[in-house]
Amino acid sequence: MPAITATTLTGQGARAVTETTLNGTDSLTYAPGDILILRNPTGAAISPTIVGSLAPAAFAVPRADTFNLSGGRAVGPIPASGVRAIPLDTIAEYLAGTISITSGSGLIGALLRPSA
Repeated sequence: MPAITATTLTGQGARAVTETTLNGTDSLTYAPGDILILRNPTGAAISPTIVGSLAPAAFAVPRADTFNLSGGRAVGPIPASGVRAIPLDTIAEYLAGTISITSGSGLIGALLRPSA
């Protein structure tokens, strides 16, 4: 399971962003403020899902409903030659435990971390 390595963006100057070619069962470590970039260099759309191993089966939203997060969060489809930027804070409820990206085989992933 390849891990997507974070590139820290603090300080001045250019950064060499670490990219990881995903094989369909990949992982990442989340820190508040992280942004996940998924690039699809393939000739077909890809529909990955992000899921944390400890994502709750019941997550209550005030004045709304209760949701099951254990199946993960779909972050696609990402079209052929497309790019998707995902501010991970917006889906943090799904990121408890070991975080996996599934069904992303062929995507290129980069994790941007604003601070160390």
